[in-house]
Amino acid sequence: MQMSGGQTGAAWMGAWIVMMVAMMTPALVPGLVRYRRCVPARGVAGRGGLTALVGAGYFFVWTLVGGAAYLLGVAIAGAELVWPALTRFVPLLSGVALLLAGCVQLTPWKRRHLARCRACAPPPAADAWNAGRHGLRLGINCALCCAGFMTVLLVTGMMNLVTIVVVAAAITVERLAPAPARTARAFGAAILVVGAVATIRGLGP
Repeated sequence: MQMSGGQTGAAWMGAWIVMMVAMMTPALVPGLVRYRRCVPARGVAGRGGLTALVGAGYFFVWTLVGGAAYLLGVAIAGAELVWPALTRFVPLLSGVALLLAGCVQLTPWKRRHLARCRACAPPPAADAWNAGRHGLRLGINCALCCAGFMTVLLVTGMMNLVTIVVVAAAITVERLAPAPARTARAFGAAILVVGAVATIRGLGP
C-alpha cells in the first residue's frame, strides 16, 4: 500500500473508518444497549440521539487511532526509502510485533482494560456533553484493550478480509464470553504461535 500523498491518505482513512465500523459495531452494541436502557428517560427520540452521540464519540477515538497508524506507516515507508536495507528486516520485525501483541494479551493490563470495556457504566446525566464523554471513554478503553488485535491487523494486512473477520470475531467473543480473562489468554497464545512462526521465517535467509 502506498503510504504517501494526500489522496492516498484520505483513501486509507476512509477504508479504516469503514473497516472499524464493520469490525467494532458488534462489540459496541452491548454498551449502546446498556446506555439506552440506563440513561434517564427523555423520550424515544432523546434516547436515540444521545445513544448516537455515544457511538460518534466511540468511533471518533478509532478515527484518531487510524490517523496514528497511517502516520506510522508513512514513517516506516520513508525510512525504507532512506535505508533500503531495512526492507529485509520487515518480516522479522513483523514477527516480533506479533510476539509482543500476544504477550499483551496475557498481561493484567489487558485484563483490566477488558473488564472496563465490559462494565463501563453509563453516566447519570442525560445530556449531549455526558453522552459524548461516555462514547470517548468507551472508545479509549476499547482501543487500549484491542491494542494486541490491532497490531495483528496492521502487521498481517489491513485489507486482508480473512484477517479482518478473524480479528472482529475475536474482539466480539472477548466482550461476550463468560470467562473473558481465559478467552483473552487463549487468543494471546494463538497470536504467540503465529508470531513465533513469522519470526522464525524472518530469521531465514
